[in-house]
Amino acid sequence: MTQNKQTRREFLTKSALGVAGMAVTANWLSSCSTGNQGELNLPPLLGKAPDGELLKAGLVGCGGRGTGAAINFINAGPNLEIGAMADVFEDRMAESRKKIKKQTGQEVSDDKCFIGFDAYQKVIDSGVDIVILATPPYFRPLHFSACVDAHKHVFMEKPLAVDPVGVRSIISTAKRADELDLTVITGTQRHHQESYIEAYKRIMRGEIGDIVGANCYWNQGQLWYKERKPEWSDMEFMIRDWVNWSWLSGDHITEQHVHNIDVINWFMGKFPERAVGFGSRHRRVTGDQYDNFSVDFIYEGDIHVHSMCRQIDGCKNNVSEFVRGTKGYSDCASYIKKPDGKKVWSYEKPEDKEDGNGEENEVNSPYVQEHIHLVTAIRRNNPVNVAEFTAKSVMCAIMGRISAYTGKEVTWDEMMKSSLQLGPEGGPKSVTSLGSSKMIKSKVPVPGSSE
Repeated sequence: MTQNKQTRREFLTKSALGVAGMAVTANWLSSCSTGNQGELNLPPLLGKAPDGELLKAGLVGCGGRGTGAAINFINAGPNLEIGAMADVFEDRMAESRKKIKKQTGQEVSDDKCFIGFDAYQKVIDSGVDIVILATPPYFRPLHFSACVDAHKHVFMEKPLAVDPVGVRSIISTAKRADELDLTVITGTQRHHQESYIEAYKRIMRGEIGDIVGANCYWNQGQLWYKERKPEWSDMEFMIRDWVNWSWLSGDHITEQHVHNIDVINWFMGKFPERAVGFGSRHRRVTGDQYDNFSVDFIYEGDIHVHSMCRQIDGCKNNVSEFVRGTKGYSDCASYIKKPDGKKVWSYEKPEDKEDGNGEENEVNSPYVQEHIHLVTAIRRNNPVNVAEFTAKSVMCAIMGRISAYTGKEVTWDEMMKSSLQLGPEGGPKSVTSLGSSKMIKSKVPVPGSSE
């Protein structure tokens, strides 16, 4: 039986509420399934994580998002520290250290700053409690496995992989993390954003009825890119320009649009069975990726979800999600409306207040809430592991990408069995030097002729 064939009740029990890290009561499932009123027992949005013994996190990947995640971790509560750092570029390391010190006052000592493709292991072995993984996602499965081998809690940025082999590796490692009672949080911040949580609770209570269709979008202008310098090898150029190369990023449907696809899976309570998509490349400057995708994801029950993403300047932008039910519709975050357009609920940010346990319940940035969730789970000995759910959302994005590249219909079962592994022969472990002059074979896929 595949993931898609399990019942909605089973999915919600094992997956959707695992994202929240909370137990599901039988009463809630009953009220949800019957459409009656009932509360979804999601975790509180705390102003800060509870105090406790010092927790040290190691940062692997010192780019903009990794540096931001390190700062978010420090800001999540008391007695939190970045204890070690790793990157393959000394200049990125220096910039990250400078920014962390400026914004938090913390400084990582020179002997805890490691450079090279093996630097991740040095961070793991440095005595940290938690590892923040924020390198180009091609390396995520390798790094995650090493963290769990060392019994480390993990925060890892999305996407968690770029190909089916990588996704299955993440799922396997996540199961090992469960056995070790490790907490694993991923960078799918909408799961930690109050407006989404409030909309989710109402929709799960049946306020729009059964979901019969959905749309999701990440349409924006051109993303950043790096112009090659003469002294850079092929490998250095690609890694510095990683967000434009499919083997390193998974293409932008996987690297960026997975946020929106993940929200739809969360609200739908299941993953798609198949996908038919198309895309193209019009104005991208570097790399081998498309700059637009349009995918029809088909879920059990012949429910269709239109997914659209684009990175082209001068066009209409839209980053959002939308679900339509038998009794109404919602943007998953700010409103619920009846079929006639009458608004029956809109999100209003609550005033700061205490949560009843003496802890301030102010609404933080969801990027900080992710780390509050991480630290709270560790300090309260209530392990949370969302890696498998996120990995399956990543697989959806990969499924859409492959359909667009090939022009073929692609099924979930095909993806879960696929041997496709992007990048150099030998996988992530084979990438050991920036000096490699051997060009990784890459070309822009042509639908109808690409495998």
